[in-house]
Amino acid sequence: MSSEWKPLTLLNGRTATSEDLAPLAFAGHAHFTAMQVRDHQIRGLDLHLARLRAASLALYGQAISDEQVCTQLRQVCTLSPGHFSLMAYVYSASGEFTPTENNAQLSLLLRTAPPHNGPQGPLALKSFEYERILPQFKHVGEIGKTYWMRQAVADGFDDAVFIDRLGRYSEASIWNLAFWDGEAVIWPQAPVLPGTTMGIVRRQLDKLGIPQREQELTLVDITHLNGSVVMNSWTPAVPVRQIDTVSFPTSQPFLDILHQAYQNEPLIAP
Repeated sequence: MSSEWKPLTLLNGRTATSEDLAPLAFAGHAHFTAMQVRDHQIRGLDLHLARLRAASLALYGQAISDEQVCTQLRQVCTLSPGHFSLMAYVYSASGEFTPTENNAQLSLLLRTAPPHNGPQGPLALKSFEYERILPQFKHVGEIGKTYWMRQAVADGFDDAVFIDRLGRYSEASIWNLAFWDGEAVIWPQAPVLPGTTMGIVRRQLDKLGIPQREQELTLVDITHLNGSVVMNSWTPAVPVRQIDTVSFPTSQPFLDILHQAYQNEPLIAP
């Protein structure tokens, strides 16, 4: 990556100052979405907008309009090279530790970084019992994800994977999980974040006619499966070679199907 790369941080359409950002340091009441921009276009733009809208309504009782979000996305695109990573955060001036939301104006903070395609894998994951608060929303302040990921690395693994109190696999630290039985894509049935890449892949698999299903998966269940991957905004498929003591073969057909589904999703300009 060129040393000339300069990240941008825009707040409500203008360059954020240190005075703007200082109150946000270590603040934990906000939500966000992460995306990869390619040629100033985004896959699954509708999913990102829906994610921001739904979380805002749930947390603040109001939402920034899709039109306003897209206006600011276009602005950051005009100021950035064609390919980059983008994080879009929404928060309220009410801040945290207040008893009620006072309908204060919502703010949109956009932050760019170099483009990313994720690790190559295959990854070894270690299981921990952990359930995220409000797992349906992508929100900040999740110390547990980093803590358990670092515990996994200290134990010789690449990352953490989570099981809930019922022993069901849900998701990994910053990833959705998917499995393969040789014919169908299997999504863990447990409280998870509905990832945008996961949403893209699922609707494109439907168009390709690839079978898929949701299923409760325990350690016993995954021992009978033929492949596993993790996915997030970086990539639709990083192969997983191991979860705890269970090993998985790298199934090239599985990887190819997921990548094809992702590539079939059109890039859309905001």
